[in-house]
Amino acid sequence: MNPTFEELREHRTALDTPLFSGLPGDIDVSFEFFPPKSEKMEEQLWKAVVELAPLQPQFVSVTYGAGGSTRERTHATVARIIAEAQLPAAAHLTCVGASKAELREVAEHYWEAGVRHIVALRGDAGEPGAPFTPHPDGYAGAAELVAGLKEIADFEISVAAYPETHPDADCPQSDIDHLKRKLDAGATRAISQFFFSADTFFRFRDRLAAAGIEQKVLPGILPVTNVAQARKFAGACGADIPAWMDGLFEGLDERPAARQLVAATVAAELCRRLYAGGERDFHFYTLNRPDLAYAICHMLGKRPACAG
Repeated sequence: MNPTFEELREHRTALDTPLFSGLPGDIDVSFEFFPPKSEKMEEQLWKAVVELAPLQPQFVSVTYGAGGSTRERTHATVARIIAEAQLPAAAHLTCVGASKAELREVAEHYWEAGVRHIVALRGDAGEPGAPFTPHPDGYAGAAELVAGLKEIADFEISVAAYPETHPDADCPQSDIDHLKRKLDAGATRAISQFFFSADTFFRFRDRLAAAGIEQKVLPGILPVTNVAQARKFAGACGADIPAWMDGLFEGLDERPAARQLVAATVAAELCRRLYAGGERDFHFYTLNRPDLAYAICHMLGKRPACAG
């Protein structure tokens, strides 16, 4: 795909001037949280929601534990975000360990609570490396789940995309074909798993275009403060942790403030390169820690509405 004049101008700007100078803030953002497991974690989550709400996210999403282990907390968290923070909130829903009837009941409860957006996922078995086994009366995968949800109500639906290919996929093309089936089943958009090279996303974007996929795919951004934790996440979704990232965080185990600064710098530079390549939508995996996402949005020119 040939770069546009605007993209070439952005490339020159990114090379010739301070990276974050004068950005107009013409981006849309969304944030992912995970449901709290304790009262203290609930306070931390709510603090994150309150801190990020002024950035007027397009939506926020709340994850769903393996095997439905956090189903009730996910439901309560999403309902509270809608009722109290008045933000458009999406609930994650997976196929794992649930029949079609059970998932219908959950989806209907979400609709009654004001939820109009669901992140529909196949889900994982919970044990590392364990194969996904559909429930005998459940959905075989995310494409079927999407179709089933559209029969229940007119949900807005997001699905997952894998720039570096899902570990269970036979090959990159079969993974893209599967993504297309999910979108064709009625999904509105896809959200990518995290990655650490803008070129990785741009190559993925080109392959999607070649496959005739026109729906928006949001780049997923994970600001990394703990490389070991990120490596564990990466193993589950097929992402590559570049060697240079280990070097950047070396020696900072006992220096949390320095780790935060490095993490913000690395993630902000990635977002700036994506911006230079034409991306204007960013989905942040916050891990319920708002400071990094807020700082990156600020550097990209995204400010609270009241700040003008």
